[in-house]
Amino acid sequence: MTVTQDLDIWTLILNASAVVKFVMILLLAVSFMSWMFIFQKWFTIRRAREQTEQFEREFWSGNDLNALYQGAVNQRHTIGSLERIFEAGFREFAKLRGQRAADASGIVDGSRRAMRATFQREMDLLERHLAFLASTGSVSPYVGLFGTVWGIMHAFRSLANVQQATLAQVAPGIAEALIATAIGLFAAIPAVVAYNRYSHDIDRLAIRFESFMEEFSNILHRQAVK
Repeated sequence: MTVTQDLDIWTLILNASAVVKFVMILLLAVSFMSWMFIFQKWFTIRRAREQTEQFEREFWSGNDLNALYQGAVNQRHTIGSLERIFEAGFREFAKLRGQRAADASGIVDGSRRAMRATFQREMDLLERHLAFLASTGSVSPYVGLFGTVWGIMHAFRSLANVQQATLAQVAPGIAEALIATAIGLFAAIPAVVAYNRYSHDIDRLAIRFESFMEEFSNILHRQAVK
């Protein structure tokens, strides 16, 4: 076999040591899961943004709050995060307002707490799998580096009984070890980019949700004092 054939990437992978092969397989599996979560999160955030914009248009167009609430209740399994926050707040508002002993501040505080609890649940759903992307981006290069170090050690150890080592003898072992680092970077870079982008998008959605809760609380307070 020639040196060129020895440096073919598939040959290098097949000839790698068991530890390096395990590292490569692990990194490829992590990369596959990372890409799966990247596409899944992209669709989730895009849908959440579209649903938020649609509900904001309906809410600020002057529609009756009771009608909006009934629509949210009837379509509970298909509505977006912001509409669920609205539903939780208005449900608590209607329940507390029916209690004559409750004052306006208590009614609004109860509605705000209900919206805050729903807000936390919705944010947990939006942030799901982000921790995996962060871990992939930070850990994968080191896992690949471990495979590379182990492979280089294995390559040099195999030359212990060789009286005269040449570059042609060392190059395949070092090359197969470096593939582990390449795969680690291949897994890490998209995960880091996606994590930073999605974190920014989710933070912007959270700001919109919190702004809506404050504005909606003011509307509820005005209705409570009537």
